[in-house]
Amino acid sequence: DIMEQALGQARDGRLHILGKITETIATPRAEVKPKAPKIITRTIPGAFIGALIGPGGKVIQELQKATGTTIVINEVDEQGVVEILGTSPEGIATVLAKIDSIIFKPVMGEAYEVKVIKMLDFGAVVEYTQAPGNEVLLHVSELAWERTENVTDVVNMGDVFMVKYLGVDPKTRKEKVSRKALLPRPPREEKPIEKKDKPQG
Repeated sequence: DIMEQALGQARDGRLHILGKITETIATPRAEVKPKAPKIITRTIPGAFIGALIGPGGKVIQELQKATGTTIVINEVDEQGVVEILGTSPEGIATVLAKIDSIIFKPVMGEAYEVKVIKMLDFGAVVEYTQAPGNEVLLHVSELAWERTENVTDVVNMGDVFMVKYLGVDPKTRKEKVSRKALLPRPPREEKPIEKKDKPQG
């Protein structure tokens, strides 16, 4: 089983790192130096263990290589206990940010800050600033209450703003967000009532 193999390899890596830590630090110090080995633990829902490991262990292996950390995942009571071992605070922070991004799940009706990362003719692709890598399409019809001819009339690359999460569109089965839902709706213009001349006679 690929997942069991990945967990086993990660466990071996943890034991190796722990051995090195024991060799390096014979007795605990009052203060931890910036480059001293650290172990950070994060608990995630069990349903996200597979996403963190990735197909054939691809995600976790690439993450370890990029950050110089060792990541160990154990399943305990249907929860994933993730241990991050490393000497670089930046590397550990990158792993934590990736975990937050993977387990991020927007809540229906809530507002989230997003950043425009791609412009399209029919909208803009935005990513949640609290979960980089989590992208969603902001359709041109959800930009503003006024009719929008060009997306660039309202938003541009790199713009940061708030959107409302509307859930999954039943037609497209894709997640939907709206910028205009958080803006005050302009009053409708009342058309003057035309007075008809009364027939004479």
